[in-house]
Parts: sequence; structure tokens; C-alpha cells
Amino acid sequence: MAMGSSSPEVAAALLLVMAALAGVAAGGDIVHQDDEAPKIPGCSNDFVLVKVQTWVNNREDGEFVGVGARFGPTIESKEKHANRTALLLADPIDCCTLPTAKLGGAVLLVQRGNCKFTTKAKVAEAAGASAIIIINHVHELYKMVCDRNETDLDINIPAVLLPKDAGNDLQKLLESGKVSVQLYSPDRPLVDTAEVFLWLMAVGTILCASYWSAWSAREAVIEQEKLLKDGHESSLNFEAGGSSGMVDINMTSAILFVVVASLFLIMLYKLMSHWFVELLVVIFCIGGVEGLQTCLVALLSRWFKPAAESFVKVPFFGAVSYLTLAVCPFCIVFAVIWAVYRRMTYAWIGQDILGIALIVTVIQIVRIPNLKVGSVLLSCSFLYDIFWVFISKMWFHESVMIVVARGDKTDEDGVPMLLKIPRMFDPWGGFSIIGFGDILLPGLLIAFALRYDWAAKKTLQSGYFLWSMVAYGSGLMITYVALNLMDGHGQPALLYIVPFTLGTFIALGSKRGELRNLWTRGQPERVCTHMHMHMNPSPKHPNCDVSSS
Repeated sequence: MAMGSSSPEVAAALLLVMAALAGVAAGGDIVHQDDEAPKIPGCSNDFVLVKVQTWVNNREDGEFVGVGARFGPTIESKEKHANRTALLLADPIDCCTLPTAKLGGAVLLVQRGNCKFTTKAKVAEAAGASAIIIINHVHELYKMVCDRNETDLDINIPAVLLPKDAGNDLQKLLESGKVSVQLYSPDRPLVDTAEVFLWLMAVGTILCASYWSAWSAREAVIEQEKLLKDGHESSLNFEAGGSSGMVDINMTSAILFVVVASLFLIMLYKLMSHWFVELLVVIFCIGGVEGLQTCLVALLSRWFKPAAESFVKVPFFGAVSYLTLAVCPFCIVFAVIWAVYRRMTYAWIGQDILGIALIVTVIQIVRIPNLKVGSVLLSCSFLYDIFWVFISKMWFHESVMIVVARGDKTDEDGVPMLLKIPRMFDPWGGFSIIGFGDILLPGLLIAFALRYDWAAKKTLQSGYFLWSMVAYGSGLMITYVALNLMDGHGQPALLYIVPFTLGTFIALGSKRGELRNLWTRGQPERVCTHMHMHMNPSPKHPNCDVSSS
């Protein structure tokens, strides 16, 4: 790292903070199932989101989104086949009794209350309405269901519920002129291009981070060999200094990850508010600046080597290179601009750049020393992910992980610790997202695989890195398949990624007879050819064997 000796510890802490959103891959929900509102004859529709496009005096106006009812006919999915129909306000407004005038095929706008949804629909149909739009009394959407003992459910007009604010806006349009509406519920495309790009982004991030980590490890080994060749004293000095700037995860920290991440997630869930999101944005920007400047310095140091190797002491940060001082202001400005304009349409680009830079930096700094630690870390993350996405509903009545990831309790479009891409070809819009931990945690294991391959001088095909990358990509692909099969409901990505990645690694190690070495040492046996048996064997390096050449 470029900024002082405390940076690895900061990065390790950021790993826990960012990975607390470890396992959510999500799209938008446009089709909903509800076991608490079972289907009965005449009341068996899926809950679908419905677009309500408006025209005022034959001029296209705003669009509102509501939810379709369990009863009535299914709503047209093709916009070109949906009828454009006049909108009228019900009189009486609750539509619990027959309107004073015949409607002649118009869509009826009514207020919720005083009678059942099915009653309103029956009354509207009897008066000649072609559809009914109900304004909810709260700002949230509500699922319109039937009573279990209802039998007269021969309803032949669609019903749509709008949230209070959207319904009131629609009612105000009626005061400004003649209003017509079009109701339809478009299907999502079979293949979400945003998910394809997210997959490429995740795989590419791990690929870059792994090669950087392996390259850094090889440079450290080369430097170590030089020092060992210089003599006994240099060797001791090197060993005393350790591997500067890197943090190895141990068994204790791997297990504590679940506890710390769970506490952090609960804190996010309970304290989620506007001010708390602002705090998360600040934390994310600090981590993003650190990650971005580390990546830029590493890239630019090849062309500006003198500036990268010249240092100046800065209070609190310690020795800082001149190249870092030149790059850091740009990174700070970049993060600040993103924070200020993060609600803009294209702000996701800045968020992804900062997030990827942070992930790459952490994978390069934080290292898994052997397969045993990696297995414990990923297994704990696997259980953590499943619990907070699925099982947490039993205690909190909603998925804590998904609620936090989407920022449901704030006016923000999710927390910043996510990579996101807009669904540009989706009629419903929105974003596809993936949590940092879905990249970070498997990335640590895959980076370990590449370091091991290079140290053992394995080819790409005979090593572990290629197959680990294939396994990760396959697991992530299965995650998105499950996401689409579940109609957009958020999925714990590590539920699929961990068995693929970790299982492949362990199976290959067992088949090749290297599992014991991978599990305990985490590096191949190396012979120190520059040492001889007639020398005092005490200063030998613990990672290599002394030869008798």
C-alpha cells in the first residue's frame, strides 16, 4: 500500500464491512407469490406489477405503477394490444354501491375503504366499467386478495391498486381535462443484459485482482531470494521484517467474520435512515479513494518510476510516494463528485469504479494462507448468506439482507456497497445488483489458487486457478438462472458460488494428491538451491528445504 503501515489493517476492516452485504444478487420483482394468500377458484392470478400510462386531452402524460389483483382476468402484457380507455372518477367515490351514471366501458377510479375489493370490482363491472383502479390509503402497495369463504368470484374486469401518492396524482389529472389510461403488465426479457455485464464485471474483477496478488507474491519471493543469497544476516533481517503491506487471514478471524458481519448487518437494518446512509456513503468513499489510488499508483508506477520510488513523510500517513501525492487529489475529487451526484442516472458508473478498485485492492492485500482457512471463511460465509437472506424472515418477517441491500427504509436506491448496472432493455427499468462479498470472498480463494500455481510452476491447465475461475463463473451463472426462475426475488449468491468454487478446489486437490499440502502449508515444497548442507541450517527459510548440492 502507498499510505503508511496501518493501511493493511484498515483494508482488513473494510473487508468485514463491505462483505456484510455478502450475498445478495437481485433484480426487480414483477411477479409475486404469496403463501399467506393462497389461490382459490376465481381468485388465482399471480400478483403482477401493472403500468398505468396516462393521456390528458390526448397528450401523453405520466406513467404510474400499481399491482394487479388476485381476481379478475389477467392483464394484457403487450403495450400494443392494451386498450386506451377513458378514465372516470367514481360517484360515490368508494364504489361500494352502484354509480349514479352508466360508465360505457370507461376505467373507474375509486378510493379504497368501506367494502371489499371484490365488491368494488363487481359494482364497477355491473355499471359498465372495463377496469377498476383503486387508490390505496397508504403509500405502499397492497395485495388485493379474496376471502377464503368467497364463492361468487365471477369477475370479468381487471383491478389495479395504486399507492396513495400515485393515486392522488392521477385523481388531480382528472381536474385538468379529459384523461384516458392504458393498463398493461409487460414481461421481462428472457435474458437480462445487465446480468450478463455484471457477470463479466465480477469475473473480470477477480481475474485482475488474482493476477495482481500473484504478481506481488512472486516479486516478494524474488526479493526474498536476493536477500537470502546476500548472506545469513540479510536473511534474518528479511524474516524479521515479514511481508510488508499484506494481511493473512487466520482461523480465528475467519470464524469471527460471521459474528462481526452479522452485527454490522443488524445495525444497518435497525439504523437504516437518511443520516445512516450518508454515513455509509462517507465510509464507502474513504475505502473507494484508498482503493482507486492504490490501483492507479500501481498502474502508473511503470511509467513514473522515479516518482513512485521517491518518498516524503506525511503526518499520520507516514512515508508517501510523490506519485501517490499526485494521484490522491484526483481520487478524492472523483469520490466527492460521485457522492454529490450519486442520485443521477449515470452515477452507477462512478459507484462501480470505486467499488471494483476497492475489491481489487483488498484481494491484493488480504490473503488466505492455506485451503483450511479458505474453507472455513467460505463455509461460514455460505451459512451467513443463507441465514440473512432466507431464515431471517422467521424473526424479522422480511429478508434482512435484501431490505438492507435495496435501502427499503430510505429514499436512496440501495446502499453503496454494491455493484449495479441498469436494466437498459427491460421495460420495468431498475438495476441488477451484486454484493461486494459475492466477489471478495471467492476472490480471496481464487487469488490463493493462482499464487499456489505460480509458486509450484504449474501450467494453466494443470493448476487450480483456471478451474476455480470456471467454477466461480458457473456458480454465479447459476445464481442468475435461479434469480430469473424466482421471478426476480433476491438470491443468496454464495449459496451457489461456494459449493462450485470450494468444491472444485478440494476435489482437484484430492485427485492430484496435493490436498494435505494445500490444506496445511498452502504453498509447494521449494528447495533453496543457494544453500548447502555444510552451512549452518538454522537460518533456513521455513518455506523451503535445504539442498545438499
